[in-house]
Amino acid sequence: MKLRPLLADKGGTSAIEFALLAPVLILFLIGIAQLGLVFFANAGLNNAIASGARHATLFPRPTEAEIRSRIDAARFGLDPAGVAAPKLTYNTTASPHFADIQMSYTMSLNFIVYQAPLTLTQTRRVYLQPLT
Repeated sequence: MKLRPLLADKGGTSAIEFALLAPVLILFLIGIAQLGLVFFANAGLNNAIASGARHATLFPRPTEAEIRSRIDAARFGLDPAGVAAPKLTYNTTASPHFADIQMSYTMSLNFIVYQAPLTLTQTRRVYLQPLT
């Protein structure tokens, strides 16, 4: 008889529902923040490759070291430990002459209980002036 009034009381249901849903909500918010970091890193990687590609199209043709320094100067939002050196591949046998610039960035998505590695890669093809 003394338990019957306690069973009919609905006063703590909101607190119990919140306690059950709070971890899911927190993981959802952390996921949104991690997705924002991925977009920021991708924008920094894209900006660096685009800047290197613009510099590679200049005449007279810049050296690889100049292109690499331009790429390094233009990147933002990237941890230097995760940045792979840009690869420049020239093809001067085909017409028109072109170069492929490729760069990758490895980052770790940190969900409190789980860490997932992620590699972002950008490639840009640049058409070059012939060396005559």
